Amino acid sequence: MEIFFYILIFIIGTLFGSFYTLAVYRIPQKQDIVYTHSYCPNCHHKLGLFDLFPIFSYLFLRGKCRYCKEKIRPRYFILEALSGILFVVIAYLMNINVYPMNETTILSYCFLILYLTFIILMAGIDKENRKMDKAVNIYGIAISIMYMAYLCIVEKANIYRYGIYLIGYVLLLIFDTITLRKYAKSTYVNGILIAIITMIVFTGEYVTTNSIIMTLLAMAIYLLLHKIKNKKNQYKKSDKQISDQISIGFYLGMANIILLIGVFFYYHFLL
Repeated sequence: MEIFFYILIFIIGTLFGSFYTLAVYRIPQKQDIVYTHSYCPNCHHKLGLFDLFPIFSYLFLRGKCRYCKEKIRPRYFILEALSGILFVVIAYLMNINVYPMNETTILSYCFLILYLTFIILMAGIDKENRKMDKAVNIYGIAISIMYMAYLCIVEKANIYRYGIYLIGYVLLLIFDTITLRKYAKSTYVNGILIAIITMIVFTGEYVTTNSIIMTLLAMAIYLLLHKIKNKKNQYKKSDKQISDQISIGFYLGMANIILLIGVFFYYHFLL
């Protein structure tokens, strides 16, 4: 019975993964992600039912569009598969089983899925566009408020601690509004700070701090490799040009997911 339960979770995870690929592509272009039918980004032909099965459609079509025969980027297949695996791994580490069905654990798992959706969309959009999308950050704030309300009401958490995070959100949103009016765009750093507060709410100060440290190390390695490559190029880039290429949100999100899974492993197997 348990194996079928985890297969179901895997399928749900791949469906979320399919949604992630769609959202990462459409959100930066201000396209609808709910009502507009899925289509091929190359020929814009609407996809049929058998084109929309996560993983299986990619394999069946051999990685090509059924209509224009254009190659489908492997990232769709990879993200769908990894999403399914991620959902199963976290469910297993959280000891989610059919019997007994713990309501508190299930609710925590659902909140975590909502959070992972935020992290994956944030990281994916930043990786593709080097942009912290405001709509995604607003979604992160919304689920954070829901989660903080749940913790304070149901689990009797310290309301003053989460009040500080709410104040942080308000100040950053005010600052973002001011810069938006003055420069007609949101600041990248402001988006990163909002994402960090969301990380703290869901994963705590310890995991978030280490996520920042891992991100800084990744950035340092990235800069070092580009400086080495820069010496060999005829047209050299300045340090600012190189640093402006770094997708901080992507590295931050990936580091946070890795550390979060590591914490789950620690509590599941070592405690």
